[in-house]
Amino acid sequence: MTMNLNFTTLRFLLSPVVLMFASLATAQEAAPEATTDEAPTTSGSSDPLASANGERGQPSRVVKTDAEWRRLLTREQYMVTRLGATEPAFSGKYATGHYKGTFLCVCCGAPLFDARTKFESGTGWPSFWRPLTAKAMTEHLDRSAYEPRIEVRCSRCGAHLGHVFADGPPPTGLRYCINSLALKLEPESAKATTKDKPSTRTTAKRRGGSSSSGR
Repeated sequence: MTMNLNFTTLRFLLSPVVLMFASLATAQEAAPEATTDEAPTTSGSSDPLASANGERGQPSRVVKTDAEWRRLLTREQYMVTRLGATEPAFSGKYATGHYKGTFLCVCCGAPLFDARTKFESGTGWPSFWRPLTAKAMTEHLDRSAYEPRIEVRCSRCGAHLGHVFADGPPPTGLRYCINSLALKLEPESAKATTKDKPSTRTTAKRRGGSSSSGR
């Protein structure tokens, strides 16, 4: 009985560590000055979006007072992003459905996820299998619940976004479970569809007989 109890306790304590290693195993190579809190990404032929988004840089850090955040955000957005609350399952705008464009941080506008990485997890919250870039968000150990979890925050403004779990689809095997209230969608820019206009010729309306100059 003692041995079983110790094993269960040990597994409980190591679960966030195992998740962290799973996350780091799929991360892009970080810059020398980067910290170990960077969000995981994948690279290579198995991830068609990695090469397209890997070079995108992050804007400078945004720092505001609590009063400023309260003025800029709705009460619900403030509760989630600045106080770490969680919206009810299936209540969010982006909980289900497919979109085109880029999901941004609702607080500072930093790009977080390519809409093509969103998938239906059935959990009631928007789920993504990788962030837009390795520097889009940071990871932190969250002990607020019964079981430790890995929290993800916006790298630019520190907004609470949600959590990442090691039960997602290929190619990363990760599930970024994000609050809709922490996101805003930047729709894919409509491509210009300018068509060549047919050349028009101005012709005088004939009144009466022919006006041909050859007669």
